[in-house]
Parts: sequence; structure tokens; C-alpha cells
Amino acid sequence: MYRILIVDDEPMIRKGLEKLIVQTEGFDCSVRTAENGEEALERIREERPDFVFTDIRMPRMDGLELCRRLAEAEPDVQVVVVSGYGDFEYARKCVSYGVKEYLLKPVGTAEVRDILAKLAASREKKRSSVYLSVAKLDEWVERMELAVWSLQADELETLLERLKRDYDFAHLTVSRQNEALQELYALLVKKLVQRDVVPADKELKLEGIATSGESFAKLEEAVRQVFRDLKAKRKGKARNPVEAAKAFIDDHLAKDVSLEEVADMLGLNPSYFSQLFKQSTDETFVQYRTRRRMEKAKRLLEQPHYRITDISYEVGYADHPHFTKMFKKHTGLSPSEYRSSLGID
Repeated sequence: MYRILIVDDEPMIRKGLEKLIVQTEGFDCSVRTAENGEEALERIREERPDFVFTDIRMPRMDGLELCRRLAEAEPDVQVVVVSGYGDFEYARKCVSYGVKEYLLKPVGTAEVRDILAKLAASREKKRSSVYLSVAKLDEWVERMELAVWSLQADELETLLERLKRDYDFAHLTVSRQNEALQELYALLVKKLVQRDVVPADKELKLEGIATSGESFAKLEEAVRQVFRDLKAKRKGKARNPVEAAKAFIDDHLAKDVSLEEVADMLGLNPSYFSQLFKQSTDETFVQYRTRRRMEKAKRLLEQPHYRITDISYEVGYADHPHFTKMFKKHTGLSPSEYRSSLGID
């Protein structure tokens, strides 16, 4: 089925042209209408048409400007200019915007039939030769994975809309589109599982789906559900989990916070979080915490009014001898020796 948009500010012409198109034998289509260029662009954003029939002279935004906008944003949409005899030369300016078909008012049945046959032939030729860029789809999966993992809601919606437009541009059959969307979702799930995000629905079920819109709606809901589940698990925290973990450790150096506690706070599996932390920082969780404790201990030792025993508690060591041992291991000096090296008695 072809999608057609008729743009004209005269109701009788819109209705007449719509009737001629719909009644064309053997031409399966759905028709929408708009009163001017601005309204047409709104309709196009709602549902991308295959063909646009537009008048030239209209209020708010004329047909020439509409053609220019379509050439920039939707170059694959085929446009037919419907003009009065006096506007015909003016309409030729649309050639630079890719318009190749014209109808002169008043429009007749035979003319509409011939134009529709040409448009359909051109569209089918493009459909038979179109292919989807693997690199383009890989990029989409990678960006979508990052958007979900980082809880970037706006980016997620942008990518869903972009995918919908790109696939619509390719004009796949519904069955091929269903297969492609299932494959894309499977790749996304595979990448997320590697990050320890396991969606409740690991497969996108599209059996029995007969329209493009339903397919995309299923995909969108599946991806949004993964996003919602992850957000709930993380208690709404969208920060990079490693950076969030480091900040949490730094804020709780006086406490003996465990890796399991931090992983739970982030909504991550402890084993996966441990690997992720090591990959991102080149340190284990314990190594990072110990280093930050020693760095804080050094800063406090540089302040003469702090007692060494108090500093020990401040950086998470209730056992003072253990603190002394750890500090010397990291600095080569005991706490008192470190102070002496700074000239502090």
C-alpha cells in the first residue's frame, strides 16, 4: 500500500483529487490531506508518505518552499506539483528540488492514472535495488546500547526515531522488516548482556505482525522496557557506574564499604562490577579504596592538629597498628616518619 499526501488550500480540489486517486483501479493506497506547507510538514512527521501532490500557491507556506524542505529532509519522497496554467512556468523552479512530475488543473482521471503508474514504477524500482548498510546498523546498535546503559532517555528516543525513518526509507517488506528488527534487537540484547543487563524479554516476538507501524511499536516498547528496568534497578541513577562508584568510595573512606554494597547501590552484579571497575581504572576495588585512603591520610597528616590515631579512624582503620602498616607499605614511611619528613613534630 502506498501512502499519499495531498496539499492544497482549496477543499474542493483536495477532495476531488483524493477521489480520483482512491478510485484508480488496481492502485492500493491510503490518502491524507493538508491545507498548506506547514500542515503538510506536520503530517509528514507523523507518517512519512511515498508520494506528495502539492499546489503552488498556498498561505503560510507555499508549495515551492514545501518542495525545498522535502528535498533537504525527505529526498526519497516523490513530489507531484499540481498547478494552474498560469503557475506552470513558476512551478518549473521545483526542478532544482527533484520534482519531475506535474499536473495541470483541472486534473483528469487519465492524467492521475498515468502519474500514479509512473510513481509506482519508480518506487518499485528503488525497492528492488535498495539495501541496508551493515555499518549503519552496527552504529545504531552501539549508540542504542550506550543510551540504555547510560540511561540517556532523550538519546534513546532520538535513536528510535532515526531507526524508524531509516528503515522506512529503505522500503522493506513487512516480513523482511520484522526479521531485521528481530536481528537488531538480538544484537542489542547481546551487547547489554555483556554489561550484565539481562532484559526480561530476550527475544522480540513479531509473529503475526502485519504492518510496519506495529513492528516498530513492538521494538520501541521492548527497548523502553529494558531502559525502565535498568533505571529501576539503579534506583534512577544515570551516572557512569564506575565514576559513581569512585565518588561513593571517596565519600565513605571512613567506613569499611564492601564491593558488594557498592554493586548493589549501582544495581549491578558484584562479579560484573568488579571486572568493569578493574577494566576502567586498572585497579581492583580494594586497591582503589586503599590508595584513596592513603592519599587522604597524607593530607590529614600534613595538618599538625590531627592526632595520628584520629586520622587512622578517619580513613577507615579502627586498628591503629594495621593503619601504620598499610601507610608504610604505600609510602615507605610510617605516619610519624612522614610527619617528621615534613618538619612536623
